[in-house]
Amino acid sequence: MGFYNKKDGIFDRFFNRRSELIIQLANGELSKKEFLEYNYDLVRRANMSPFLRIDNYEMGMYNYQYYNVLAKYFNMLAGEAKDMGKNHRQINDYANRSNNYYNEKDKATVSLLEYLDFKGIDAYYIEMESKSLNGKLYEIVLLDYDKAIFHSKSEWLLDILKEKGVFKNKKKRSIIDNYINETY
Repeated sequence: MGFYNKKDGIFDRFFNRRSELIIQLANGELSKKEFLEYNYDLVRRANMSPFLRIDNYEMGMYNYQYYNVLAKYFNMLAGEAKDMGKNHRQINDYANRSNNYYNEKDKATVSLLEYLDFKGIDAYYIEMESKSLNGKLYEIVLLDYDKAIFHSKSEWLLDILKEKGVFKNKKKRSIIDNYINETY
């Protein structure tokens, strides 16, 4: 029968399982590393490619999650390979894949925001424990949707948010501060 069945909507099982993982992480039942691994497995088992055109919120959210999961997973692998003293080629391969997926994630974010006509959005820099991310990482919150929180450090995406008048040049604590500041 596969990952999705016809009784559930195409997205129901994916988003329900993702919500379960978020709850397990919040309750301390999963480490951030396990959370990333289970999310990667979730995307693989879904066996569903990102959508080329966004016709609804769910499609845009799926695309964002798809690329975000892959970006974080390969970033984690790059860090592990570096910590284990693996060769530079393997580390660079993981890092390049991660960077590519982060860029695709940012494109998916813009597609969703365009679909929403940049309405109901709050965006701002977030307070970070990491000195390298402090003043670079920002949060985008879709105010009309539950658990619709995006993060980026992309300058080109930031320029779009500023141009559309949705970015506030202030620093706030992230809505998901514990997750953001936890290392894997």
